[in-house]
Amino acid sequence: MKALLRLLGLLLLAALALQLYFVGRIALMAVLNPESTAFQRSEMYLVASKTGSLQWRQQWVPYAEMSDHLKRAVIASEDASFIEHEGVDLEALEKAWDKNARAEQRAAQSGNRLAPGKATKPAKIIGGSTITQQLAKNLFLSGERTLLRKGQELLLTLLLEALLDKQRILEIYLNSVEWGEGVFGAEAAAQHYYRKPASKLSAYEAARLAVMLPRPKYFETRAGSGYLASRASTIVARMGAVELP
Repeated sequence: MKALLRLLGLLLLAALALQLYFVGRIALMAVLNPESTAFQRSEMYLVASKTGSLQWRQQWVPYAEMSDHLKRAVIASEDASFIEHEGVDLEALEKAWDKNARAEQRAAQSGNRLAPGKATKPAKIIGGSTITQQLAKNLFLSGERTLLRKGQELLLTLLLEALLDKQRILEIYLNSVEWGEGVFGAEAAAQHYYRKPASKLSAYEAARLAVMLPRPKYFETRAGSGYLASRASTIVARMGAVELP
């Protein structure tokens, strides 16, 4: 019994030490730019293991030198309540759950109508994560989907909101998010797709980049996508109502 209690105590201490480490890392981000994220390192390892080479395009751009069009486009596309919420948008999560439930129900009904042995097309899963949640996941966590990982993501999200202001959260997000194979951050994306700095992006160019975010590698190879163009036009129309931090 004593050995079990000692083990539990050590596990609790290890968990506490890990959280303190995260607190320290996030607090430092108020003044220091992160050199890389867990997601970036994971992606580059996969690319290097496949190709034998490491191609990583990223250049940090201060918030003030980044196009306001891009800031507004990303907020309009990814997290319309970014300024108001405290890390988690419960309304957006509820809507995402409802849409996913309906999508799964339609997929099940479609599967029932298929011939025996024919594969059912999986339901499209819609996320309800805020920009802060996405940043928390990208900075520190793996891509696995478990309750423990989601719980850690929530805690990291709250820490980010408590220790950093909205402007800094958006600055780090825009400088580290993936925009294609080995393309990370707004400056690398602007140069890769438009051969111009992130400060010079037009409203429509910024909107197209914002629409790419959920599936950057997919859209990187589909520049002529009708959905991409249509959705970008919708985002441009919404950008005027976006308040920047």
